[in-house]
Amino acid sequence: MDWFILAFISALFSAASAVSEKKVLFSLSALDFSFIISIVTLLFSLPFFFMLKFAEISSISLTILFFKTVFSAGAFLCVMLSIKNLEISEALPLLALSPGLVAIAGAIFINDILSGIEWLGIILMVIGAYILELRKSSKNLLDPIKAMFSSSKYSYVFIALILFTVSSLLDRVLLKSYLLPPYAFMAFQQLFFALIFTVIVLVNQRNITKQFKSINKKVFYLIIAISFFTVIYRYTQIEATKLVPVALVLSVKRLSVLFAVIAGGKLFNEENFYIRIAAVIIILVGAALLMNK
Repeated sequence: MDWFILAFISALFSAASAVSEKKVLFSLSALDFSFIISIVTLLFSLPFFFMLKFAEISSISLTILFFKTVFSAGAFLCVMLSIKNLEISEALPLLALSPGLVAIAGAIFINDILSGIEWLGIILMVIGAYILELRKSSKNLLDPIKAMFSSSKYSYVFIALILFTVSSLLDRVLLKSYLLPPYAFMAFQQLFFALIFTVIVLVNQRNITKQFKSINKKVFYLIIAISFFTVIYRYTQIEATKLVPVALVLSVKRLSVLFAVIAGGKLFNEENFYIRIAAVIIILVGAALLMNK
């Protein structure tokens, strides 16, 4: 299948997952949800284990995948904390800023020279983020910037951006350099997710069985749906990443932010809805300019 179609499918299911996650996080803590969804998604991933051919899997690739999953698990937990503490039309667009942060870090630390178009992309992303944080109560031009860097609830967004960047690069290494098959990637990644979050829950001295017993029927059905959406968007993203550079896949995958902002903003009656849509579009245009070298 064409990489663009795969990435677009990933974007659609990722958006559906994000909106559903926001609904569940009204009832559960971010950690409890992350643990439960890792277990349920592992059950949905069991068919991938029957496709395994151990001759195609090396101990080195599994070791890299484990550490990659640690980064991914940390990023996922930070995203859930962001979605829980911020409106979905505010949290997700900020998470789309990762290409800009990576490019600026490269220019500062490794002398990675940026073209004029790439600097334009960064400027557009900054403008979009600024518009995103505008409030009716803003009294001067610096209020949106102060709000973003003074509140602890935004720290989860920035941590997630860093962890996602590392995780995405390791995806490409595993699929291209080590030729790890996508079905093996999905099977073991989800197993590692479940193990990592189980350990975190136990370290926090939480009762594992109690986490499941406290879920009502409506939340349970939403978790089942999210697990299905998650398996689809992760697998299609992995298949697309196997075909083309990760930057191309992520540029299409980030359309999920626009889809989720439109759906979530309407569903949850979030403030500044149309202004935030405009901000998202500006951020995504900036990301596209930055990533199309």
